[in-house]
Amino acid sequence: MKKLVVMWMAGLLFVACSGGWHNQTEADLSAFSTYVDSLDSAVQGKWFTRMGVSEDADSLLSYLRREVPRNGLDTTAFFVPQIAEDLHIVHTLAFDSVGQSINEVLVRLDSNLSKAYIDYTTGLRYGLMRPDKVLNNKDYKVGGPGYAQLFDYEIKAPDKETSEKQLTKDDRMAFFMASQPSNYVYHALQERLLATNDTAERRKLAINMERCRWQIKHPEQQERRVLVNIPAQQLWAVGGDTVLYMRICCGAYATKTPLLCSTINYMQVNPEWIIPYNIIKTDVARHGGDSAYFARNRYSIVRRQTNDTLRASEVSSEQLMSGNLRVVQKGGAGNSLGRIVFRFPNNFSVYLHDTNNRGAFQRERRTLSHGCVRVQKPFDLACFLLSDVDDWTRDQLRISMDIRPETERGRNYVKDHAEDPHPLRLIQYREINPKVPVYIVYFTAYPNPATGKVEFWPDRYDYDKVIVEKIGAYLLK
Repeated sequence: MKKLVVMWMAGLLFVACSGGWHNQTEADLSAFSTYVDSLDSAVQGKWFTRMGVSEDADSLLSYLRREVPRNGLDTTAFFVPQIAEDLHIVHTLAFDSVGQSINEVLVRLDSNLSKAYIDYTTGLRYGLMRPDKVLNNKDYKVGGPGYAQLFDYEIKAPDKETSEKQLTKDDRMAFFMASQPSNYVYHALQERLLATNDTAERRKLAINMERCRWQIKHPEQQERRVLVNIPAQQLWAVGGDTVLYMRICCGAYATKTPLLCSTINYMQVNPEWIIPYNIIKTDVARHGGDSAYFARNRYSIVRRQTNDTLRASEVSSEQLMSGNLRVVQKGGAGNSLGRIVFRFPNNFSVYLHDTNNRGAFQRERRTLSHGCVRVQKPFDLACFLLSDVDDWTRDQLRISMDIRPETERGRNYVKDHAEDPHPLRLIQYREINPKVPVYIVYFTAYPNPATGKVEFWPDRYDYDKVIVEKIGAYLLK
């Protein structure tokens, strides 16, 4: 009886060998029900009943076959080969011919369909890993216990519960198909992925598509913003049709620049540099008592409680390490922050700034700072942030930064004050209004904001390796 039913069903059913939709007729459902009844099987699942396998199972398989590779992922990680094989067995009622019971096949099929659904929808919506948990436990602090925090985003944890609830809803396939990220960077990487057959390139694109899935604040295409990409060692200031480009120097491998999103609030011209304690601890303290070192670098030592300035020759390394003293470098020529610094709130005390070492921008590898970002064209960046100011204000900024003025008023001012102490401090502080978002990101493949073309860069901090270690099984092979 069973074999006759199998032969009859094989002639009736359209087998979705290509992963297409399987349109089940009333006869199909009746035959499946008859077969199940003949075995007295009581199995029930989310993707089938005693009347047959849901058409959602076929549409899910079709979608997974097509879209998983398009999203830089491997079909095997989402059980696609096994799902296809089991659906074929069910559609042809070929249980006897393959030597597997209906209970075994249906239970496995239902489980794999559910796992694929949950893993795909959760992974595409939240990412397949938790970058905050991983990156913030990657590197030990320089000169101190514990791990260095490298990731300054609040990131949403993956929400598998929502996907599990959707499994039993009528619109589960709509939820499934709406899971792909919609940001413009993801689409640019995906287009490049579909256009190339180069294995290494496709792998790198897949790794960077994962970054776009993380539930953090991503740049928007039309947003006025400052974007720093660490692997590219470049900064772009983007606003409307304007794209300002410049090189940067960023954190060395041991003192990595953190990844963050904030807003640039204000700028300081000829700033003093209050040296962070970690730099005092690793670089400055060993020069305790060496007054020539402090004079050469224009460093002052100040007691925190009283603001009294101390004699460098009388301050020991132990006192510098105590945390009770500040070390401050005077503003102006020779200052490590250069002529201008751009401030934004963050948990790492990092910022964008000019530098007194202009030659560093000619290096191929520019990962050399303690974590802050040095910018190649600080005046141009200031003008971008102050886009609505007049020519005289721009000249005031030039004069304050010891740059030749361009207006007649500016030239006359410099001439009239030639005997005054320099720099001529016409502007010392300026708020940025409206505030401009700043993103410090890490992408080894990213669309150039000026051209839209995806460009590739080295994995300077080995973060790509970390992603592969965590989710390599999911990535496109």
